[in-house]
Amino acid sequence: MYKMKNILIEKINKSYWWHVPPMDPLAYQKRGKFLASTYLQAEFYGRPNRYPEKVKISNPVFGFSEPEILKILFGKDAETKILKEAIIKDNVYNKKWYEERINLDAEMFQKAKTLGYDAIVLICKSGKKSLIQNRKPRSIELNLLRV
Repeated sequence: MYKMKNILIEKINKSYWWHVPPMDPLAYQKRGKFLASTYLQAEFYGRPNRYPEKVKISNPVFGFSEPEILKILFGKDAETKILKEAIIKDNVYNKKWYEERINLDAEMFQKAKTLGYDAIVLICKSGKKSLIQNRKPRSIELNLLRV
């Protein structure tokens, strides 16, 4: 896992990232700065900035699913967070789903900062194979904790 983490850090720091500016001006303080590895992925969240940007991370928490990251961050308390994440996914038609999603992101942001991480990195499931082969995974969501 240590070798994979180093490869991931190297690939992230050498890549360009797409960012969709949030509508909430306090979003960076509450949840960090979200970036996507491609323009197309960033478009899912809104209109990305015109130009991609570089980042510098050194200690990310990462996983190949959100429940995996929640387990790393919250340990024994992760099960309630994982259940919450599943309910949010199932209730995208609920008026409050976005607010609930934002709140979970904020909890993850605060916990990761407390534990000394500088980024939260969600990698597609097939990305593990890419990292083992010393390649950048195709789909990565990056949340910078220090903007």
